[in-house]
Amino acid sequence: MLGLEAVIRYNVRSGIKNLKQEGLTVVANKKQDEYSASQITVLEGLEPVRKRPGMYIGGTGPEGLHHLVWELVDNGIDEALAGYATEVTVTMLENDGIRVTDNGRGIPTEIHPKTKKSTVETVLTVLHAGGKFGDSGYKVSGGLHGVGSSVVNALSSKLEVKVFRGGKVYEQEYERGAAKSPLKSTGKTDKTGTEITFYPDETIFQSTTFNYDNILDRLRHAAYLTKGVRTSLIDETTKRGYSFYFEGGIQSYVKHLNVGKELVDEDIFYVDKTVNDVQVEVAIQYTDAYIETIKAFANNVLNPDGGTHLTGFRAALTRVINDYARKQGLIKDKEDNLSGEDTREGLTSIILVKLPDPQFEGQTKNKLGNPEVRGYVEQVMNEYFNYYLEEHPAVARKIVSKGLLAARARKAARAARDNILRKGVLEGASMPGKLADCSNKDPKDSEIYLVEGDSAGGSAKTGRDSKSQAILPLRGKVLNVERARLDKMLANNEIISLIKALGVGIEESFDIAGLRYDRIIIMTDADVDGSHIATLLMTFFFRYMRPVVDGGHLYLAKPPLFELVKQGRKSSVFIYNEDDLQATIDKYIEERKKTGSKIEKTDERFKQAGFVEQKRYKGLGEMDGEQLFDTTMDPEKRVLIQVNVEDAEKADAIFNKLMGNEVELRKNFIQTHAKFVKDLDI
Repeated sequence: MLGLEAVIRYNVRSGIKNLKQEGLTVVANKKQDEYSASQITVLEGLEPVRKRPGMYIGGTGPEGLHHLVWELVDNGIDEALAGYATEVTVTMLENDGIRVTDNGRGIPTEIHPKTKKSTVETVLTVLHAGGKFGDSGYKVSGGLHGVGSSVVNALSSKLEVKVFRGGKVYEQEYERGAAKSPLKSTGKTDKTGTEITFYPDETIFQSTTFNYDNILDRLRHAAYLTKGVRTSLIDETTKRGYSFYFEGGIQSYVKHLNVGKELVDEDIFYVDKTVNDVQVEVAIQYTDAYIETIKAFANNVLNPDGGTHLTGFRAALTRVINDYARKQGLIKDKEDNLSGEDTREGLTSIILVKLPDPQFEGQTKNKLGNPEVRGYVEQVMNEYFNYYLEEHPAVARKIVSKGLLAARARKAARAARDNILRKGVLEGASMPGKLADCSNKDPKDSEIYLVEGDSAGGSAKTGRDSKSQAILPLRGKVLNVERARLDKMLANNEIISLIKALGVGIEESFDIAGLRYDRIIIMTDADVDGSHIATLLMTFFFRYMRPVVDGGHLYLAKPPLFELVKQGRKSSVFIYNEDDLQATIDKYIEERKKTGSKIEKTDERFKQAGFVEQKRYKGLGEMDGEQLFDTTMDPEKRVLIQVNVEDAEKADAIFNKLMGNEVELRKNFIQTHAKFVKDLDI
């Protein structure tokens, strides 16, 4: 689907429980009276990391592997936040090695008073050893636990460290977390910094191959959030390389997020102020979009669930805009204030706070909990965003007008929702008339197919397993929700049928607990129109039912492209992509040669392979119910692609390009990705 695979990863992600970060493993016997000291295993040094890597990096898959890079990059960024480093470079080496270099102060090399080893070795071999504890190290840091470098060392088959400090070069090598020799001075230098090279342990990780694009994205974000710092990536194998440097910091980040969107105004509000040792940095720009894009960070760590900084920002934004609008007479005395939702429609904003002692809720750092930060952010926004509106009256009026338009649309949407609720369209026992529901009422054992067109819907209904498979045919192309507000959506019969069938409601009434099916399967033709319809549906789920996607409930069905028909059509072979077609034909030809079968003298290779016909499917409706079930719906044989959005920011940009108003951006995207497209039917 024209490059969507660059945004949407098709994989089933296994959940990994967060275990307590302790160096003890308790083995309990069945009989309580046998539980004694002999059942306590003490893991010393870095043993706990190698024994339970998931406790420290989340798992041993691709995310855990790349987490090793993030730990070392964050160390370099911490040096930059402290005012000592200006560059952080990641080099991808041959044999899956990674080198991370910064030009900060360099890890201290003197003997540590507690461990009696060099501080370098202490940092690399002792958990919770680092400059992020107490008052003598980092004033501001994205890391809390001080386990980064030691964890990387523990999970590497080989690690080499170089420290440039005090005019000297110091080096040391490690093998699976153990030092091969003491830290040694190996030369002189006029630079400062730290260089760590590591090779992930192939006995621990499922794969040790790093992804260039993933690392590039991480370094881009690090540069956005740390203005004046250059981040670079070099791939020695492919000779690729890229550097990022943003003097504008989060202002540049906002510009990046708004590429391809129609701006309310080119100007960006930006403030950077410190209140009681807490630095508050905010950038704001409005677009003509109907959704808000707000990213909140604490010490460069993304907080997807927000927290006190986001709460303070939202409260101040709503208050300042309403106060300005009333002062200027843009909202009349008898009119209601704009709601927070109204003031944020089309808003793109980055909120970045840097504080000495961040209190995150949970190990994942998803939410900032420091109560004082809310007041600091409100204070900065109340004062400086108010100044901005006063000094930029033209921009201020556009922002207020955007909010007033959103308020009217919200009232229209509420009226439309209330109207259809009164009619029982979204609630009640009745289901859409065209829905062929399954008899099983347990969502865990049920799935629904969203099928393109009545013809394919008819085939699906006759061929399905009626116990567990429901069918909802969708006529024509679904509404493009990227360009429609809720009131327009609720006037669309196909959207209403979809919302009703799923049982989760929409917007304010959305509740994932009401989902009636564990799997929602989009089944469209394998052609351009089918891809378009699938993209429209994915846009709907991404924008308005994101928990359905995040919960792993959304799938794409993959119907066959070709049928190789044998005599009597009794034993057809179905092919799902172009590449497999010729490979399958070649295999059958070779098998016939081995058995001595007579090979026809014809240019048609499918006949040489023993088939009487090669059929190219252009639509699901060309198959009867039995064929459609056998090829696309049978749980034992079908090919399903699970839709997981791993990078919401990238997905947002792609959906905006494909489904937004900017034709030129869409054209450029298609031209760029055209050479990578397979199975395109014209």
